[in-house]
Amino acid sequence: MTVQQRIEIKLRDTLEPSHLEVINESHMHNVPKGSETHFKVVVVSAQFDGVSPVKRHQLVYGALADEMKSGVHALAITSRSPAEWSASPEANASPKCLGGNGK
Repeated sequence: MTVQQRIEIKLRDTLEPSHLEVINESHMHNVPKGSETHFKVVVVSAQFDGVSPVKRHQLVYGALADEMKSGVHALAITSRSPAEWSASPEANASPKCLGGNGK
């Protein structure tokens, strides 16, 4: 099972999202081809209703604690409640890589 698949499973099991995207952005960074080190996640969950952005990110990081300890270097997170996503269904832009080719 790939790291991307594990991330998808853990976020689905933990946050029960109505919308989930897990995008491997490793190719945008100075890492070997085929790496799974940099990801962007877009998570829309009713569990985020009334929850601060910091707490939302803590929930995502908590679900992915093992992955963050074992090879995932960076995680760009867009976390929205269903109402927020309905009003603005777009993800945050990922930051540019500061240490690599940053295509």
